[in-house]
Amino acid sequence: MKTSFAVLAAFGFAVPAVAQTMNEVTVSTDAAIQVATAALAACRADGQRVSVTVVDHAGREKVQLRDDGAAPHTEVHSFRKAYTALTYKMPSEEYGKRVKELTSIGPVLLPNITTAAGGVPIRAGDRVVGAVGISGTPGNAGGGEHDAKCAAAGILKVFK
Repeated sequence: MKTSFAVLAAFGFAVPAVAQTMNEVTVSTDAAIQVATAALAACRADGQRVSVTVVDHAGREKVQLRDDGAAPHTEVHSFRKAYTALTYKMPSEEYGKRVKELTSIGPVLLPNITTAAGGVPIRAGDRVVGAVGISGTPGNAGGGEHDAKCAAAGILKVFK
């Protein structure tokens, strides 16, 4: 009898499910195109042929551009740089510095994470709404640090 009463009580006092929705701030497709185009132009101005990836707040690719002459691996690496900057809410270069202090390599082994410079988060106020990753500048021309400067230039064109 106790079991029956418990079951009835559970159903009798159940709260009806209510659909919940969320609004999330993210980088729009139009903004992503503008950021990617401006970042590519900044790298081209210095004679660099790179790939640029812009991801939204959830790490989904919004835009990817691979310049003529950019190496094939730069597409994947630019995505990983953007994904890392988004995931850790800091430039991928800063994440790389923090990894050196870790006692466990677990976080580095996660898919799509890199410690290379060139990924920069896109912020709207204090929120990270996306990220840009650039890959392709050779080390003798500034490497990932140059890539990060181009990413920041692209962001500044749209998110002032």
